[in-house]
Amino acid sequence: MKVLIVQPKLEKAIVQLERELQSNPHVDAVIFPEGYLNENVKEACTLAVKYGVVLIGGYRRLHEKPKDRVIMINRQGEIVIDRIKYSDTAFAVEDGLKIGHILCDELMVQGLKSQDLVGIDLIAHPIGVGMFSEEQFEEWISEARKVAAEYRTMIIGASHADGSFRNSDVSIPIAYCIGNDGEEIFVSKNNVQSVVLDTVSKSVVLAQSIC
Repeated sequence: MKVLIVQPKLEKAIVQLERELQSNPHVDAVIFPEGYLNENVKEACTLAVKYGVVLIGGYRRLHEKPKDRVIMINRQGEIVIDRIKYSDTAFAVEDGLKIGHILCDELMVQGLKSQDLVGIDLIAHPIGVGMFSEEQFEEWISEARKVAAEYRTMIIGASHADGSFRNSDVSIPIAYCIGNDGEEIFVSKNNVQSVVLDTVSKSVVLAQSIC
């Protein structure tokens, strides 16, 4: 599976997401940050069909508490995972891969929480804002490595490009991939360039962009 990992700025629409899809039509899936879709779920479903991709990340129901939720939309535009933050981890199978989410600080609060933790192929880790310190950056990468090794699964994480998701002036943008052996495939700090990861070859290349 070729996975496009994006770090957009939070926006009212999902213009950046469509621009990334236009630039990278060969990808199979896109992982985006916590809450990035806001309430643009129908629009995201339309994009999934239009570009034939699986969309994996987070959205918000702004009038509910907690408002943050995970979402996975398949190539047919169907929502196959939709759960509230801090609930049990849910999984769906796409392209033969068993995929689930850890939503932002669920990594530290609860990790993977399910009775069905066997045979996981990929965990997406949508993150709201970047890290608030170098210490937190290293702590989260270390914890992701532990989870990947324990459950023999690949983990891919990505935050927004800045701190606007939480109205924070302090944010170290983060994107990473840990292999199912707990070793780093790539870790990006303060670099919000989108990348494409091949989950089979474990190669990482810069994504294409429209100037």
